[in-house]
Amino acid sequence: AFYVCFLGVCGGEFSILRSPQSVVFRDGSWPIPGERIPDVAALTMGFSVEEDLPWPGLGVGDLFHRPRATVLVTVKGVDKLPVKGFSYPIENAVPFSLDSVANAIHTLFSEETPVVLQLAPSEERVYMVGKANAVFEDLSVTLRQLRNRLFQDNSILSSLPLNSLSRNNEVDLLFLSELQVLHDIASLLSRHKHLAKDHSPDLYSLELSGLEEVGKRYGEDSQQFKDASQILVDSLQKFADEMFNLYGGNAVVEVVAVKEFNSPLSRKTRSILQASQPNKENPYNLAYPYNYDYSVIFNIVLWMMIGLALAVIVISYNLWNMDPGYDSIIYRMTNQKIRMD
Repeated sequence: AFYVCFLGVCGGEFSILRSPQSVVFRDGSWPIPGERIPDVAALTMGFSVEEDLPWPGLGVGDLFHRPRATVLVTVKGVDKLPVKGFSYPIENAVPFSLDSVANAIHTLFSEETPVVLQLAPSEERVYMVGKANAVFEDLSVTLRQLRNRLFQDNSILSSLPLNSLSRNNEVDLLFLSELQVLHDIASLLSRHKHLAKDHSPDLYSLELSGLEEVGKRYGEDSQQFKDASQILVDSLQKFADEMFNLYGGNAVVEVVAVKEFNSPLSRKTRSILQASQPNKENPYNLAYPYNYDYSVIFNIVLWMMIGLALAVIVISYNLWNMDPGYDSIIYRMTNQKIRMD
């Protein structure tokens, strides 16, 4: 199964390129917190989240027909892209990851063939898990592989209008190689369509930094940056349409466009010494108003206590009315009259 997403963070924009009828996005300018973007992906795929998401942009939709895939493309170096579809401002430009969604897919569908692909070409960072990812072993992931792939006969250089971009500049080649990765993902999936037709959900998370490097090299007012932005928009739209069609229209396509993140991506840790420090945000140590596991735990405890109470009542009643004459040998061998020889 698959879901296509392109999202944006504060100082950025979250845009929905394509989505099936089972997923409802409302037209409006409601800001979405950057740290809740993974929760949007999880909810649209039918997974639970630890904390409720009170964001009006996402409707309930059809709970019994979830998308078969999610593709989330993060574009760094620009506040917004003129793409088609719903767009929402991002409230807080903080880094995020879809590790929680990837772990949920891997845990629930480990015996099937889900596609879980997280890739940042410019940083040579790739994460693939699951049986189906053998299909993407030939995908270019290192900078050398990306450069060599561009100069092969069937690369995008033969069909893409470069305009002011150059084949001889390393920054331009880095930008173009990321677009080549988008093309190769759709091409590999089109040759293995059975992965898009199975019942397990798929996840694609891609991070593109080439446009940011073009802006640093030539300036954001340069013709090269303008041409690169237009080429990127066209490539993203084409990629979204291809993925949407490969999954039979049952995929969501979103883009995150972010100028720069407010802080580097870091894992949440907690020190033992932190227990003695006062909590400034919650000085009265109040509990959360609701936990998504509450109803499950409540029902387990409730019906277990009712079952135990009924069992005690039934057992006590039967013991009280038990006839010793029909009981064990202990009662039959005990005689109150002492026999005299």
